Amino acid sequence: MNEQPPKGHFSLFRVYSVSDIFTLTNAACGTLCLFLCLEYITVGTPYLIWLAFGFLPVALICDVLDGYVARWRKRTSRLGADLDSLADAVSFGVAPAVMGYTLGLRGFWDMAILIYFVSCGISRLARFNVTRLDLVNDAGKVRYFEGTPIPSSLAIVAILALMYSTHATDGQGWLYKIQIWPGVLHLFTVLYAVNGTTMISERLRIPKW
Repeated sequence: MNEQPPKGHFSLFRVYSVSDIFTLTNAACGTLCLFLCLEYITVGTPYLIWLAFGFLPVALICDVLDGYVARWRKRTSRLGADLDSLADAVSFGVAPAVMGYTLGLRGFWDMAILIYFVSCGISRLARFNVTRLDLVNDAGKVRYFEGTPIPSSLAIVAILALMYSTHATDGQGWLYKIQIWPGVLHLFTVLYAVNGTTMISERLRIPKW
């Protein structure tokens, strides 16, 4: 059921549904991850980065639940769809990129690729918002994703967590770097480039269950 927001001060808050609360919690988890990464860079306390890792799976759970709740309560809206995309951009686009930067991907080419990764994630979400009505089946459900969904970036986050736990981020390790004018590239960053490219692929179609 589509809803038109009522007019007046703070009317936006009155049209939030239960599913929107899950969506906003998703965004909050991604934002907390960013804050914790910044604090970790400042003080270097290990538990901060582990908390940052932990908030992203919670964001994913909220991302899954908001869709289930919306379908269960039969309350969908354009506001909810846009909220979902914006929250995903924070939690599964910006946060994983900042986490990579936090753990050592700070060369010139690293940053260029991380920017590319975030741009791909945002572009993929925008394309889905525009085309999702063309992809629905007779039951009103999206048949497939064009490109990998943006939460697929959590696979990179999981690898980063493993690397951090084995101290591979302290030296060369999996972050082996090469000098390419005008800066440095850590080979691990290529995973971000690959993930970003698969997100914006139009030929890669992932069935939606």
